[in-house]
Amino acid sequence: MQGSTALKKFILLFIIIILIGEFYSRKSFSVEPEEFLQNVEQELRARNISKTVRCLVCQNQSIDESSAPLAKDLRILIRSKVTEGFSDKQIYKFLVKRYGDFILLNPPFKRHTFLLWFLPIFFIFIGILVLYRHNRKSNINL
Repeated sequence: MQGSTALKKFILLFIIIILIGEFYSRKSFSVEPEEFLQNVEQELRARNISKTVRCLVCQNQSIDESSAPLAKDLRILIRSKVTEGFSDKQIYKFLVKRYGDFILLNPPFKRHTFLLWFLPIFFIFIGILVLYRHNRKSNINL
């Protein structure tokens, strides 16, 4: 019976975490009207690039979503590179050279980005271990 109660609590906690994550994942775009390019194809390219570049101020948003001044500067920089005729690959290369791999929301898997990829998994594992040990201790005391 107690295992069933613990399972219900775990499921409720899981649902609450999912709902909170869903609430915070709603995208709001902060591109200002004066930033838009006249050429629709170039604007779409710039927006697609902006959606994959991390805001260095917010760090959990793309520059397309962020209203930080640095994000606006980066959006303008990307749009200027697009209008100058740079390819997407050249723009990404420029940004990575200037700011490092961290500027990409999905950094490439390299030796020096190993921690960016595996630390979240490590922290999830530690969190599950802490929850398991906490629940085991609370069941023994009952």
